[in-house]
Amino acid sequence: MTADYINPFLLSTVTVFERMLSLELVRERPFIRKEFAAQYEVTAMIGLTGRTTGTVVVSLPSDMALAITERLLGERPKEVNSQVVDCIGELTNMIAGGAKARLEHLQLSLGLPTVVLGRSTRIAFHSQATPISIPFRSPLGPMVVEVGILA
Repeated sequence: MTADYINPFLLSTVTVFERMLSLELVRERPFIRKEFAAQYEVTAMIGLTGRTTGTVVVSLPSDMALAITERLLGERPKEVNSQVVDCIGELTNMIAGGAKARLEHLQLSLGLPTVVLGRSTRIAFHSQATPISIPFRSPLGPMVVEVGILA
């Protein structure tokens, strides 16, 4: 997978966090994803179809998911609940939508976000896609965006 496919997701993630949450993200070194386990407790996924197919995954710790929900809704839930799931799903949808706009030539359609809870969750990308993990850190904590697109 080339940087031409990864950079739109990187740029979209930074833009969404700046505009929607007033948070600056610092990108850390991307790496090729070799494990199937979710990196953090709250993980959202969206399938991509069009001239290619793939998956985008956003994974973050529970505390960060709660803090994001507080920023979006004005009140911090006591625990991860349906509001948190909705907020993280929508955040992932915005990231994927921003990348889709930058990848217009691929004519991508986005699936609905699916949010899973727990680190024991296993995430499998298409066998011919090489998923790239893009870790970020922020004042609210670490997170990772993973992209696996058939090139």
